[in-house]
Amino acid sequence: MLVFIDESGCPGMKVEGMSTPFFTVTLLAFEDHEEATACDQRIRLLKRELGWRDEEEFHFNKMRPDYRRRFLEAVAPYSFFYFAIVLNKAKLTSKGFQFPDSFYKYTCNLVFQNAKPHLSNAIVVIDGSGSRKFRQELSTYLRKRINDAGAGICHIKKVKLQNSHANHLLQMADVVCGAVARSFTDKPDSKAYRQIIGHREFSVQFWPR
Repeated sequence: MLVFIDESGCPGMKVEGMSTPFFTVTLLAFEDHEEATACDQRIRLLKRELGWRDEEEFHFNKMRPDYRRRFLEAVAPYSFFYFAIVLNKAKLTSKGFQFPDSFYKYTCNLVFQNAKPHLSNAIVVIDGSGSRKFRQELSTYLRKRINDAGAGICHIKKVKLQNSHANHLLQMADVVCGAVARSFTDKPDSKAYRQIIGHREFSVQFWPR
């Protein structure tokens, strides 16, 4: 099993300032490695169809609306599923949420706890850009929190750090996460993208209400 993680918004609590009102983390999973490879190849082909260079990345917030649709329509037939957590910052009162790293770890833990019954020996891939030390701490944190060592159950086999520019499926996690995050806005296209992949959605939790 392959799992890819991405986020939308920032893990900061200055809601009335530059910080975003919601913070979204999405877990995208392929149970079959061959299916993941086929989806990766389809994304690579889409780049050629769009006239993009191989090194260009798919980022939801930087893509034209029609390209977002084309991307999601291209990957929708492949067998994957996703979970997401959308944190409503205005309702979070604990002082612990004031620290971005702790905030991010907490949100990742929530989405993994929701997906836990569906994860088995998963290889988790996280974007390695940013603080490598923090990403390594996150991988240790997740393995300790999610694996049931006492019961001999391995939900997370390994956590890998990779740069998104070299991994099409991390880019896919970005676009799927962006589609989820957009659905919680009042923009005209807010529901359009998430509908395309609705049949792949396992759970999206908005918390607290």
